[in-house]
Amino acid sequence: MRVSRVFIEQKINTGDIISLPADKAHHLAHVIRLRVGDKIRLFDNSEFEFEADIIEVAKKVVRAEVTSSSQLNNESPLDITLCLAVSRGPHMDFSIQKAVELGVNRIIPIISEFGNVKLTGSRADNKLSHWRKIIIGAAEQCGRNKLAELQSPIIFNECLNSDSTATKLILHPGVEKMMSKITVKNGRLILMIGPEGGFSELELQRASDNNYIPISLGPRVLRTETAVVCSLSNAQQLWGDLH
Repeated sequence: MRVSRVFIEQKINTGDIISLPADKAHHLAHVIRLRVGDKIRLFDNSEFEFEADIIEVAKKVVRAEVTSSSQLNNESPLDITLCLAVSRGPHMDFSIQKAVELGVNRIIPIISEFGNVKLTGSRADNKLSHWRKIIIGAAEQCGRNKLAELQSPIIFNECLNSDSTATKLILHPGVEKMMSKITVKNGRLILMIGPEGGFSELELQRASDNNYIPISLGPRVLRTETAVVCSLSNAQQLWGDLH
């Protein structure tokens, strides 16, 4: 049986007794039905993974004792920043989940001209909290020990003033240049993907003025979440660690 992995929001050391977060405790005790003596793996956003034995299972509490640690760095050699236009609920959730599985280092939600989602005040805070849970769940599932960094949403123009040492790509259906014709410098990539309505001509021009290279993924127009999976898979195959 596959051993469950759980992210812990604190530094972990061998010998620690960890009380698992309430939602994880419920899942392990009442969904997977683990019992005292069963093993789990923990990680804390470092390069280490920790084995632990469950020592207590109660109605709302699961505690585990950390028995050993091992260093496991399975991060991609390609450093990817994903500038992702905010899309509607399930589409954004899916995009973030798959981005984590495909090794993205940081995710920057952007508000673009044709985007149909508005984020203000508490709604933005709630969305960030929700997206972080998705990032944690995806890291637990795929075996990453480091969480992708999630930044607060910014408007399109603010996203243009980014790392000048990285290769910067913006997806745009209809252009001729493909990812396979690009050379990534310094192992750093910034990938910008638009909303369901795409980027406006003004946004594309501003991106071009800031050294973003327009690229296409082929002859068909892809949904946002499909473009995320396709472009990141291509990037990892071309310059990263996907075989």
